[in-house]
This record gives sequence, structure tokens and C-alpha cells, in this order.
Amino acid sequence: MTNTPTSTTTSGTADADTYWTGVASPLGTLLLTAGPDGALTSLSVPGQKGGRSVRETWRQDPGPFRAAEEQLAAYFAGELKDFRLPLLAAGTPFREKVWAALDDVPYGATVSYGEIAVRIGAPRAAVRAVGGAIGANPLLIVRPCHRVIGADGSLTGYAGGLDRKIHLLTHEGVLRP
Repeated sequence: MTNTPTSTTTSGTADADTYWTGVASPLGTLLLTAGPDGALTSLSVPGQKGGRSVRETWRQDPGPFRAAEEQLAAYFAGELKDFRLPLLAAGTPFREKVWAALDDVPYGATVSYGEIAVRIGAPRAAVRAVGGAIGANPLLIVRPCHRVIGADGSLTGYAGGLDRKIHLLTHEGVLRP
């Protein structure tokens, strides 16, 4: 399992209660957000489709992100395969089912959109809906949507950009450099 989410609720965090920090990575500076309890609410890469942007009302504070920063550094150094971070992602019940299925895709493995559909009890024909939910994943890298590929093995879309998906899959040994 890639993650151990401590909570996935359908309620969001008020802007004034949102903390943020930037974390350097091989993919660029990552934007992390969290609620007052320190649970990650998003992890975005620069230029991400649907990614978050810092708002004036957010509080910049690296304190709540120490564990995330350490684990991301260890992941990119090849020393960590399973993130153990509290996550708080708000989504529809369908999206939350899809995101939970992503948490079960192990490091160094890939699955198809159809396989994710089957895992959540949806028909294979639901691949577009599954793809939409995966594309709306607010927690890139720690919730490994980069491990989802097309049924034919093609590296289909990634909100962070196909070059970053290739980087992550190469880093995990799925693709050869």
C-alpha cells in the first residue's frame, strides 16, 4: 500500500485554516497544503492541470509539513516506497473510492483505468469516469495516480504532465531510463 490515509472526508478546509509550503523536488517546487491538524489536503506540481495556487488568506508555515518533506526527500532518493502521511482529500464518494484504489497500487507497479474500475466495483465501461476522478486527484505523488496507464500500456494523461509521469515511472523502475 502506498499510503495510509488517516482520513478522507467530504468536507473541505476553510481558506483561513489552510497552511502551505513549497518543497524542492526533481519535478520542480511542490506546493503542499494542509489543514490545522497537519493532514495533507493537496500536493501540486508547477503548471499542474487543476493544481492549486497559493491564496492570500493561506498561512505559510513549513511546520505541519516536516514529515511530508522528509518522506518526499526519501522517496526521490530511492529510500522510500510507501508514504505514511495523514491525508484529507475532499471529493465525491465516487472519487474517494477511486482515490482509495490508487492507494493500493504498489510502488513499481502499474494498473489500467479499467482495472481501477473493477477494483471499485464499477463496470469496465466506467473508465472515463475513473479517468476523471484520477485527473482530479489533489495529492499527486503520494496518492500515485502516475501508476495508472492505458489498457494497451500507453502512458495516457497525467495532470502534472506526461514528462513528470515518465520521470516518476522511471524512478520507480517501471520504465527504463
